[in-house]
Amino acid sequence: MACRHPAWKSYPSHDTFWDFVSLTPESVHMLMWAMSDRAIPRSFRMMEGFGVHTFRMVDAKGKSTFVKFHWRPSLGTFSLTWDEAVKIAGADPDFHRRDLWDAIENGVCPEWELSVQAFTAKEAEKFDFDVLDPTKLIPEEIVPLRPLGRMVLDRNVDNFFAETEQVAFCPSHLVPGIDFSNDPLLQGRLHSYLDTQLTRLGGPNFHQIPINRPKCPMGNFQRDGNMQQSVPKGRVSYDPSSLDSEHRRENPEAGFKSVEAHEEGLKLRQRPESFADHYSQARLFWKSMTEPEQRHIVAAFGFELGKCESTEIRERMLGHLAVVADPLCRGVAEKLGMAGKVQPARPAVKPFDMEPSPALSQVQKAPDSLAGKTIALLVTDGFPSRVHNALKKAAKAEDAQIAIVGLTPGTIETDRGKDVATDHFLAGAPSVLFDAVVVAPGPDSIEKLLDQPAAIDWVRDAFVHLKVIGLTKPGIRLLDKAGLGPALAEDEAVVTIEGSDTDSFIEHAKKHRHWEREERL
Repeated sequence: MACRHPAWKSYPSHDTFWDFVSLTPESVHMLMWAMSDRAIPRSFRMMEGFGVHTFRMVDAKGKSTFVKFHWRPSLGTFSLTWDEAVKIAGADPDFHRRDLWDAIENGVCPEWELSVQAFTAKEAEKFDFDVLDPTKLIPEEIVPLRPLGRMVLDRNVDNFFAETEQVAFCPSHLVPGIDFSNDPLLQGRLHSYLDTQLTRLGGPNFHQIPINRPKCPMGNFQRDGNMQQSVPKGRVSYDPSSLDSEHRRENPEAGFKSVEAHEEGLKLRQRPESFADHYSQARLFWKSMTEPEQRHIVAAFGFELGKCESTEIRERMLGHLAVVADPLCRGVAEKLGMAGKVQPARPAVKPFDMEPSPALSQVQKAPDSLAGKTIALLVTDGFPSRVHNALKKAAKAEDAQIAIVGLTPGTIETDRGKDVATDHFLAGAPSVLFDAVVVAPGPDSIEKLLDQPAAIDWVRDAFVHLKVIGLTKPGIRLLDKAGLGPALAEDEAVVTIEGSDTDSFIEHAKKHRHWEREERL
């Protein structure tokens, strides 16, 4: 007989996720990041990353300094709009992988700067948060980033399995000069990540797989085991030993040494009291965002919580958001139709307000640049070669590229009778795949474009996604057909291109998005 007890009701994954995080206030800061534009990057080449853990760097004299590692893309950090991301996922599920692959293949090598935030233990004691708490970050205004080096991806893999699927990342694998801290989450990962690789890659010798093999000579006492690829000689697999004088030995001077530290106090299975402030840095993140970024966070919370069936979970989450910022809570509640329906949260520690950190905002620190981006040129037969050549020249100067989109695959004829190969065809290249667009049809073939519903959607999407739109005189007719004619006078990021003058279009396109348009939309 079927059980009809209400406890057996099946909840969707949205409910189970939000149920857990709504009962775990430590997650609120992370949720602010996940609901922000950071979660929908424009490209893997335009993502920044940083470690949540605190490590130590140790100099030749044994002096220890706390560090947090950061990777910053040379192109800057940019994101997509939510609607853009959804449509890209449908139009080209491999968009991000293809974007990275094509950039490397074309010699436009993605590059990241490696930096650290370095600080002493005494400096850490003065912070208003615990640096060993992985849910906290150190604002760059307090501890600036210090560049150490860079990473350049200069070739694509030859075999995905051999060069990516077998990679074994282990935080327990360190080189001399780096040491662990007492970050409890890091300490847990030191075991769990190694244990994962032992299981996933078949045994203790996974460091001998070519992709994991150290560049410098190294040795250990692992003689046998699954997937052993070397041929160890002798019979000693331990140290100390007197049976094999030629065997490698640990070098206490040049090898790994852990920092000497005096520890005292009770060993307890519980969170430190210094970890109990769960809201101050979530507030910091919110206050550091620009208005467009805040609108996107509100919209993201509204969308995700709207998928929950449980009203109680929504009310509980609204309680957490109310502690972070009243405008955030009110905005999300309005989207959910739940104004005033908030289950108050009770912070373990009263949160405090930190000074905004402009470095947390992508919009505030975004460079005016087209580097690494793509401008789409939508054309028909007889399109103006002067515009095409001017855009190519300008794009090259900005380290960007032009993609020609025709009605069909193949070649298309310019106004000077020259055949030019198209990069994409209209039905297979929606405007979501590009960073800025130009509509430049031939005057005698404009009707072919106006008859295409995909062309109307193409320009409408570009407008809704806040992209800069360039238009030749015939191209204005497509804007009118899409019902966007008034934008030509009202929106400075809808630019008319006269002759071969593309300067105004390029200057606006370097700003990535026209955020002022979003408020009107």
